[in-house]
Amino acid sequence: MSIQSTCDDILVLAENGICTITFNRVAKKNSITGAMYLAMASVLQQAATSGDVRVVLFQGDATVFTAGNDLGDFLNGPKPDENAPPFQFLQALAACPKPIVAAVCGPAVGIGTTMLLHCDLVYAGDNAMFSLPFVNLGFCPEGASSLLLPQLMGHQRASEALLLGDPFMAEAALEVGLVNRVVPPTECNAIAQAQAAKLAAKPMGSLLASKKLLKSGQMAAVQARIAEEGKLFADLLQQPAAKEAMSAFLEKRKPDFSKC
Repeated sequence: MSIQSTCDDILVLAENGICTITFNRVAKKNSITGAMYLAMASVLQQAATSGDVRVVLFQGDATVFTAGNDLGDFLNGPKPDENAPPFQFLQALAACPKPIVAAVCGPAVGIGTTMLLHCDLVYAGDNAMFSLPFVNLGFCPEGASSLLLPQLMGHQRASEALLLGDPFMAEAALEVGLVNRVVPPTECNAIAQAQAAKLAAKPMGSLLASKKLLKSGQMAAVQARIAEEGKLFADLLQQPAAKEAMSAFLEKRKPDFSKC
């Protein structure tokens, strides 16, 4: 079964049991459009049912993983809801029964960080910077991060990340367990590929059963939280604060929330 991407900004290579999904929009810091989300959701669904795919791997460039949502796309696109492309992608990611590996270098903003909560192995370049600026943009957390991040980091650290939106670097991500290892950026993708190859060489039935057991205790809660966050996120996106934040970002000025 050939795995296909429906978008040129998402590259897909399926070989040796590994389906590699690469963000391919470096000129725009790999910011993610609706078309890219739908392409990744489709690839994940194809990979989930393909007998030729044992592992999924996400990677970006040595300088940037992803700057998160393309805000211009958000501003100019149709009114979103909980079934909008980003949430279709997140649900497909959370539901994927096969191991997911990620190689993260440079900025991993917003969904670039929350998607990692659904990956099984994460390798970070020492230049990786994780950021969850949802409140700063007039949004709320997504990707079940409001559920999973406190479990991983503790309430206070999760609050600092989600309420203040303060970025944190690779070593801090390693300390709290968001990543498995910190490596040189030029080696990150290759190391992640090598780890994916180790997984692909293992018995498929054992891999699937083990991941299912690791995830089963929280899968229903995760899917419900993604939907709950998605509804709130879509509502907030229509509010003055979000419009002001996105306009300010695009106009390269400080947002004014005094009337929001």
